[in-house]
Amino acid sequence: MRNGSLFARYAHPPNVLGHCGPVDPAALVTATWGDGGSDELALVARRFAGVWPYLELIAASNGISDPLDDRVAEAYWVGSSLLEGVSTSSLLGCVRAHPDGRLGDPLGHSRLELWVNAGGIANHGFHVLAVYPWLALARSGRREPAISVLERCRIRWGRVERVDSDDVAIRSRRLYLDGQRLALGEERVEQVRCSADDFGFVADLEPGDMVSLHWDRVCDRLHPDALANLQHYTARSLEAVNTEASQD
Repeated sequence: MRNGSLFARYAHPPNVLGHCGPVDPAALVTATWGDGGSDELALVARRFAGVWPYLELIAASNGISDPLDDRVAEAYWVGSSLLEGVSTSSLLGCVRAHPDGRLGDPLGHSRLELWVNAGGIANHGFHVLAVYPWLALARSGRREPAISVLERCRIRWGRVERVDSDDVAIRSRRLYLDGQRLALGEERVEQVRCSADDFGFVADLEPGDMVSLHWDRVCDRLHPDALANLQHYTARSLEAVNTEASQD
């Protein structure tokens, strides 16, 4: 697997939908799987302004020279022990300087600082829950589309129930708001796809496979350690952003 391709697996679904990255999603595909080299991919990856600062932070904190190293991408998107190498002070500095740093904290950085100190991590799940404004909107009473966006934007896991060509039925757990606390609810079946614009990452899916999902797409098969990490760091991010709710 070419270095940087794990980053692209998870970055491609929101890019296709126009949420982040270059305007033309073909740029990411070409830079990753085409004839371009690592420098071209790095130029494209830097245009994912929400992701790149975390990749740099994880790499620097763990003595890894390339922010697109697949170990770094796995830590950011799914979660791994590399996240433990990022100090709380470094993460807080990164979040404060992040282009999205004030979106979910209209009062300044007080709420983000509380959540980072409560166990926040340099991971996509924490960024989605803590930095974007959707959780604040949901807690203010505007639950939709806030909860739906949080649900689809986070990296989630599920078990393949049925495969019908490119359409896949996945059994997974949905986010819900219990008062002010954000939690994972009961399992339900959702319909997702294996590809976007005829480009997919996971072939030959079978019922029983455990996979990762981002927006409406299957991104990867999850080996047992990756599944355990995704579950663990999702729970940790939820615990961090529920700190205020626990104090109310």
